Amino acid sequence: MSKNIYTGFHAVEEKVKLYSVSKPKEISLKIFYSKPGPRIKKIISLAKDSNFEVSLVNEKELDSMVSSLPETARDHRGIILLVEGEKENSKNQIQLEQWITCCPENAVVIVLDSVTDPHNVGAILRSCDQFGASLMVVPDHRSADINNNEIIARASAGASSWVDVAKVPNLVRAVQILKSAGFWIYGADAGGTTLSKIKFPKKTCIIMGSEGSGIARLLQEQCDEIVSIPTCGKIDSLNVSVAAGVLLYEAYRQKLEN
Repeated sequence: MSKNIYTGFHAVEEKVKLYSVSKPKEISLKIFYSKPGPRIKKIISLAKDSNFEVSLVNEKELDSMVSSLPETARDHRGIILLVEGEKENSKNQIQLEQWITCCPENAVVIVLDSVTDPHNVGAILRSCDQFGASLMVVPDHRSADINNNEIIARASAGASSWVDVAKVPNLVRAVQILKSAGFWIYGADAGGTTLSKIKFPKKTCIIMGSEGSGIARLLQEQCDEIVSIPTCGKIDSLNVSVAAGVLLYEAYRQKLEN
C-alpha cells in the first residue's frame, strides 16, 4: 500500500479538507503532532470531526518520520499527515479530452513546457488556485513529477489538492485540442506583445516555457500571440512561477472587469 507524507500547515490542512469531503474508503489518514498551537488545533479538530486518526508524539518522532523526505519538506512545523492508499494519480488528475467536454465557458488553462523544478510547479499551482485557472497541462516527460507530493504540495500551499491537472504525451497535440475547443493560445516569451495591450478572451490558454530554453519551437508555432511582461530590472527575466502568476492575475483582473 502506498504511503505519502505531507508537511506544512497549508498542505496538511487542504489534504484533510479534501478527504473530509470525499471520504474514500480505500484511503487512511493519520495525523501526528507535537505542538498543539492554534493552527494545529484547527487541523486536528477538522480531522477528528471526520474520524481521522490523530496522535500526539514527541518532536524526535516527527523528525524521524520526515528524515527521508527532500530537505524542503522536512520542516514539519510540529505536524505531519500520513496518507495510505492514495492512487499514483491524485483525484484531480484528469484526461484532457474528458475535461474539454465539460470545461466552463470562461476558462484559463496554463501549459507548462519543460518546467522541471517542483517548487516552480507548486508555486504555479498556487497561483492557479488564487486566480481561478481551470486547468494545468503538463507533459509526461520533461516536467517535474506531478506525483512528487511532498515538494509540490508544500510549494503550492495545498493547492495541488484542488487544481485540475492533465498529463499528456504530446503538448503540441494537447494545444491543438484546446484550439479546436475554442481556446486562444498565448505563449509567454520576450519580444512579444506587451501584456498591457493584451485582451484575454473567455477561453484562454497560456504557455510557459523553461527558464533556459523557453517554449519549444513546434509549440510556439501553435500560439496565436506571444505575450511579454514589461519589466524594469537589471537581470534578464522573471522566474517562471512569478511570470505565470503575473499573467494569471492579469487574466483574472480582466475577467472581474467584464
